[in-house]
Amino acid sequence: MKLSAFGQKFTAEAGITSLMDDLGNALASGDDMIMMGGGNPGHIPEVQARVKEILSDIAATPADLRRLVGIYDPPQGEKQFIASLVELLNREYGWGLTPANVALTNGSQAAFFMLFNMFGGDYGDGHRKHILLPLAPEYIGYADAGIEQGLFRAVQPEISFTDAHEFKYRVDFDAVEVTGETGAICVSRPTNPTGNVITDDELARLEHLARQHDVPLIVDGAYGTPFPNLLFVDATPTWNEQIILCLSLSKLGLPAARTGIVIAAEPVIKALSGINAIMNLATGSFGAMIAEPLVRSGEILSLSRDVVCPFYRSKMEKAVAVFREAMGEDSCHWYVHKPEGAMFLWFWFPDLPITSLELYQRLKARGVLVVSGHYFFPGLADDDWQHRHECLRVTYSQDDERVAEGLRIIADEVKAVWAAVSAEFPRR
Repeated sequence: MKLSAFGQKFTAEAGITSLMDDLGNALASGDDMIMMGGGNPGHIPEVQARVKEILSDIAATPADLRRLVGIYDPPQGEKQFIASLVELLNREYGWGLTPANVALTNGSQAAFFMLFNMFGGDYGDGHRKHILLPLAPEYIGYADAGIEQGLFRAVQPEISFTDAHEFKYRVDFDAVEVTGETGAICVSRPTNPTGNVITDDELARLEHLARQHDVPLIVDGAYGTPFPNLLFVDATPTWNEQIILCLSLSKLGLPAARTGIVIAAEPVIKALSGINAIMNLATGSFGAMIAEPLVRSGEILSLSRDVVCPFYRSKMEKAVAVFREAMGEDSCHWYVHKPEGAMFLWFWFPDLPITSLELYQRLKARGVLVVSGHYFFPGLADDDWQHRHECLRVTYSQDDERVAEGLRIIADEVKAVWAAVSAEFPRR
């Protein structure tokens, strides 16, 4: 089979396809794999109960059921949901939105594919532009989203130590360079994979850079504010016409509904809707119609703040405590990124004698599925930076006992690697 350049690029090996293949195959095989690799949210009883109630109401109302399954939405997305969202965000934050500032997509991944290729790549006038990622590591799903190769430019972070076994990435603004070849700036908040939350001041500085150079600042809020609010530190909901804010219903508890939300200036939304029509004809109604009553009443904010966030904070605290105990405080070979949000722990094992990919393979053989950290550095010029091969992303969203078991196996395997080195090269 002969493929075009597009076909060759999107059938080649990619981090996100490897991750989803691993997850899908492990689930389909029925193996007793401890699933700590993907970003599938936990099952929160209060959220599932509300979804069940709303579905029952829709099923009992013929007109709503017809809207759910029998009518194409416009390419911009389900109009009633968009109207309710605009009203909520204006009421709560005074953003001055109209329905023309919002579009829905079939999941955030689709939104970023469209946005990255709208603002990055070949401009047809001899210019090619990149998407600037001011804080690496970044989301694995960005890496291969460009139609053209080399779409991203990433900046190596500053690293500060916040505890004996804890560190934090910060934006190195001295190294952030916005040029005439920059099509957009993009940052996730909180960041997948690390749980890092850039501060309000850092966000304002990035927005200022974007405004200076007349490029959009894309903020990936799939885990962030105003919903689903998987944040353990303060972060102010922020939007203006320089910002393209991307939200999602997945981490609220609706990953299968595949509903991404893009809030942006009207020309961006118009362009996005046109691409949506070509790619998808229409967006799905399912997630929007389930969430619309929650948005209309404002319950989506209280549910995020009072139920979803505490659920993940509790799981994070348990997971960190288990790993600290398993590794031991005296060991000097491990750090965890300060967990400020999302549903991941990001482990760093300095001077690890094997790569993170090899560690991933060893853990997989022991029935624990994680993600090798090397996938999370798209666009970073320094291929020799050893740090990128010393990290693992681990999710703690699933059953606490299984997560604890998996963390103990990770600790055991890391210590076994170091023990093997010590045995081979004993200290004199």
